Amino acid sequence: MTRIAILETGRPPELLRAEFGGYPDMFGALLGEGFETEVFDATTGALPDPDAFDGAIITGSPAGVYEDHAWIPPLLDWIRAARGRLRLVGVCFGHQAMAQALGGRVEKSERGWGVGLHAYEIADQAEWMSPPARRIAIPVSHQDQVVVAPPDARVIARSDFTPYAGLAYGDDAISFQCHPEFSPAFAAALYEGRRGRIAAPLVDQALRSLDTGQDDRATVTRWIRTFLGRA
Repeated sequence: MTRIAILETGRPPELLRAEFGGYPDMFGALLGEGFETEVFDATTGALPDPDAFDGAIITGSPAGVYEDHAWIPPLLDWIRAARGRLRLVGVCFGHQAMAQALGGRVEKSERGWGVGLHAYEIADQAEWMSPPARRIAIPVSHQDQVVVAPPDARVIARSDFTPYAGLAYGDDAISFQCHPEFSPAFAAALYEGRRGRIAAPLVDQALRSLDTGQDDRATVTRWIRTFLGRA
């Protein structure tokens, strides 16, 4: 059994959490059989012993990695200390936290909100990317972006809107800006709940994009399972 620590760095809105569960629930469903997960609420300072797990997933969050929250510096320190001792996967905020911790920079993007189904070019193939793909389309929800990649990171996924959409560090740490754990129903409900905070035309466009049928969550799920040790 592959042991995975899930570092919970935020929660969905309460009404959505009641219907869809929290981010650890979504990642538990993504991983499926063969994985044993334990959840650590990083926002309370709970962080795992890296040597007690085979891998760790750092979830999304409404927080920005550059914001003044007491729990963020310990999380960034943990990422630096954990690298090389287990396999690391970062998603959205987790992707940004890994970049910030390992020498990159994250900012609120001048491009504005990224919502809906975004397509990315696969810029660098790796062994764990099986089945291989030249392009993926996955739901997103973010304002912040990695604007400077860490010196030793290689870009594995990119788009004009998100040049650093996927990063890999050696062979034991990867991260994605997109949300393979988001079902289309959850993504749609999340976008609707942010109508007003996000301009209505952009929300409408995001909702239409979810209906195109171009959803590669299954492919990225397989990649993450393979990376963490289960095909």
